[in-house]
This record gives sequence, structure tokens and C-alpha cells, in this order.
Amino acid sequence: MKSDTVIETIEVAALKIGMHIHLDGGWMSHPFPKSSFKISSLDQIATLRSLGLGCVRWSPQDSDVTPTTGRWDTASRPLPRAADGGAQPVANDVVEAASAALPAVDGSPVTASRSEVVSPAAIHRAALSAQREALAACERQFSEAARASKVVFDSVANQPAAARQGAQALTQHLIEQMIGAEGLCIRLLSEAAGDKVTAHAVNVSVISLIMGRNFGLAEDEMLDLGIGALLHDVGKVDLPERLRHREDHYSAAEQKLYENHVAHGIAQARRMELSAGAANVIAQHHELIDGSGFPLKLLIDRTAVMSRIVAIVNRYDNLCNPANPGKAITPHEAVALMFAQGRSKYDPAILGAFIKMMGVYPAGSVVQLTDERYALVVGSNFSRPLKPRVLVHEPGVPRDEALILNLESAPGLGIRRSLKPVALPERTLNYLSPRPRVSYFFEPTHEMEAVA
Repeated sequence: MKSDTVIETIEVAALKIGMHIHLDGGWMSHPFPKSSFKISSLDQIATLRSLGLGCVRWSPQDSDVTPTTGRWDTASRPLPRAADGGAQPVANDVVEAASAALPAVDGSPVTASRSEVVSPAAIHRAALSAQREALAACERQFSEAARASKVVFDSVANQPAAARQGAQALTQHLIEQMIGAEGLCIRLLSEAAGDKVTAHAVNVSVISLIMGRNFGLAEDEMLDLGIGALLHDVGKVDLPERLRHREDHYSAAEQKLYENHVAHGIAQARRMELSAGAANVIAQHHELIDGSGFPLKLLIDRTAVMSRIVAIVNRYDNLCNPANPGKAITPHEAVALMFAQGRSKYDPAILGAFIKMMGVYPAGSVVQLTDERYALVVGSNFSRPLKPRVLVHEPGVPRDEALILNLESAPGLGIRRSLKPVALPERTLNYLSPRPRVSYFFEPTHEMEAVA
């Protein structure tokens, strides 16, 4: 926002197309992809009324129109067309609005102050459009990050300097997006983009950076964390394909060869001339605080905070997205397993912060609500881990028209239990379509508690 921008307050009833408004409360308090935008349609105005807001902030100098009390500004609005195609005149007098009762957040009616009666269907369309735009933006950014990651990995062998520059550019871009947002929410994507290597690299990098942001890491530390997380498995490019993913049936010799990917990664980090912090993440991402990790069996006092963050995020993503999809567990199961079995292996403070950030039911979990309906968790809620955003199976609503439900704003409704996708009724399974591979990105949210 420009420093000389004047912000004024205006009643929602006086909003018009062309006004540039600023919504307080953040993403989860409204269905729009951004909290600051120029109104472009009557559907958006209808949605704003439905939120039960009395007033909003707006920037007159950034707007295309000026406010009028109870009037349409006909100079800024095209004339409606007559049946014969000609323009119909619009009276300059006040046009009394029909009493279009729109449901507000608290259940009380909100009366429209325009000649158009805005229906609940119009509100639904506007909310659905904003929801689709937000998801499309996340998926587009994830795909771009996955493509950039692939270019980095493809350049490692023959162009190490270019690979380093690409990793720095991608990480810096992610950090700038995070810094520009008041708060962040982890969002489940509808389809995994990129191949397994790049999807895993982007997942680990994105979630690790959000963790670093929560812990208040400095900008140079964030850059080291993001690059190290993105390239934590870079040593696997030197391994045969069959040894790039740990398997239970490995012989002692095969296990040793697999573990050597860390040493190969350190060598690649030197070739790329990575910073000491980023190289340290690559060297320590499999170390555990009890000394049972590899390759050096380091205890907690000899590992860096950034390495401990990536160790947790890497383990989580490998549980959800193993090389063999048949061995995948749900995000909820992954968090529960790490909490039950990993408290002696991972930094307790970082593990606790990770679980709080991801939620008890992370995005991608299949759940049954307390009213018996089934749902897919699609977004986290940092402030209330038991109240995520969910896509509910509504038999009477086509899936592509279903709105996401924020459980925080649904009194008396919660999650009863987590389920494996195979336990769902067939119609519900087809409706919710749980992802065989879980991919995440971030988007603005209304609130994020700082993790100390």
C-alpha cells in the first residue's frame, strides 16, 4: 500500500462497483482470494453484505467511482440494455431497493439497498468463484515452483553454479511471498504437480519455510533453510533409481549405499558452492536427537535448528508420500505416529510446533464430523488445530459447487474421528476424492499465532 494512500470508512450498503476496499480479519473471515481488491461485480457486493459487516475501509484515490448515499452513480455504471438493444435511461433520483433479505453471519437479515434483489444463489456463486480463484492461485504457484525445482535438479550434474542460482531464486521468491502476507495457512492442492522428486522437494521446502517463519528466523537463515530443504536429497542423483528410497527389504549393504546419499549431497553442495547453513541442512537432515540417525549419529547439541526442522518435515512427507503409494498413511496417521514414536527422536519443541501448525487433522485427512457427515480436510487452522477447513460430502450438491466449511465458524460442529479412505462409502470416496499423493502450498490466513 502506498504511504500516501488515504483510507476511509464506508457503509457496506453504499458500496459500488469500482471501489477499492480493504477487508479486516484476513482470508478465513471472507471468501475472497485477497483482503484488498477493487469491486468488479454485483456478486461481490452481495457476498460482502452476506458477511454481516456494517462498514469496510476503502481507498477513494485507488477507486474508479465516488460514493453516493442511496444512489447509483450512473456516470460510472453502464446503462442497462433494452430489449431492442438500445440503452434504457436511468433516473437520477434515488432508486429504492427491494428488501432482499440476505443471511448474515449471525443469522440476522441484511437488507439490500439496491434495485437489484440479490439472491442466495448469487452469493453462493460469488463465494464459489472466489474459492476457485484462491485454489487455482495456489496450484499455479506450486506448479511453477515444481518446474523451477526440476530445472535446478536437472542442472546439478553439469551446471552446479546455475543450480545454486536457481535454488536461491526459487527460495527467495517463496520467502518474499510469505513476508508479504500477514498470516499463512497450509492448503491442500487438488492435484499433485511435478514428479515425485520435485513435489517432495517443494513440499519439504514450503513447510520448512513456514516453520522457520513461525520461529522468527532471520532472512539469511530463512534463505539457508529454504535452499537446504529444497536440496536435502540432492545426493540421490548419484544413486541408482532402485536405491533412492529406503525399503524394509534392503540388505545391510543396500542400506549403506542408500545412506551414502547424504555424503553425495555434501559433495554436490560443495560443487554448487552453497552456504554453510544450507550445506549443513543437507548433511544433517537424517540425524536424530538421540543419536540413532545417520550418517554421523549426532546428538541434539551437535545439530542445527534448521536441520532439525527439515528432519521432521522430511519424515512427515515421506510417510504421506512414500515411493510405494500402497504404503502411504493418512496425514492424520502420520502426525499421530510422529507424536507417539518420534518424541525421543525429534526436537520436542520443534515437533510440537510442527503438529500445532499442521493441525491434529492436517490437510489431506479424511474425517467424519460430529453430525455423521464425511469430509476432506483442505486447510489448516493455526489458532485452533481441531477446527480446520473441510470439504463436506453433500449428496445434493455437485462436488464442483461445494463450498469449503470453516469449522471454527460452525458452532457445535467438530470432527469425531479420522478415517482411512478405504473405509468411506463408495459414493463418498468418489465425491471427496482423497489424494493419492499429498501436495501443499500456502495462502494468506486471518491469524497465525507465533510459535516460541
